[in-house]
Amino acid sequence: METLVLRSRLAALEPDPTPEPGSGDRLAGVLVPIVDGPEPWVVFTRRTEHLPRHPGEISFPGGLRDAEDRSPRATALRETEEELGLTPHEIEVLGALPAVHTFVSGILIVPFVGILPPGPSFAPNADEIAEVLQYPLALLEESERMVEYPRGDHVYRGHAYEMADNTIWGATARILHDLIEIVRGEP
Repeated sequence: METLVLRSRLAALEPDPTPEPGSGDRLAGVLVPIVDGPEPWVVFTRRTEHLPRHPGEISFPGGLRDAEDRSPRATALRETEEELGLTPHEIEVLGALPAVHTFVSGILIVPFVGILPPGPSFAPNADEIAEVLQYPLALLEESERMVEYPRGDHVYRGHAYEMADNTIWGATARILHDLIEIVRGEP
């Protein structure tokens, strides 16, 4: 799918929502970076093993809202710059996907879809990012599966994406699934 078609299908995204987290929950903003080109690629990060939340997991760049962030979109762009070295002017933000709640950590994530120019140059923050991963959107769509993963005292039931030696699951997979549904033209 060309990026032009992708842009058309994502045109109805909310430009800058400001959802209110529930009592005891925290608000976060993440960016779903898509590299522009004849075949769009989605960018992920692998978190370093020493981070206190979700160590070693595959995620989108982003994080918790800081007091100075005026919106979740500002959080997503600030965190993307901190984690990947991409400045806000390098990212064309198309809008937000539906917010996703993490049940274990009590975080309401607002995911924003952003288009990056072809051949982006990443400067990953070694304190937070162990690896930058990129996969074709079409390949992610093909690999989507429903899974059940035992995780401590509960079971994750949801979408997962097996990509070579990497598994995308959890909140990241829920966000990716929402993106893929819109790209497919499904509600």
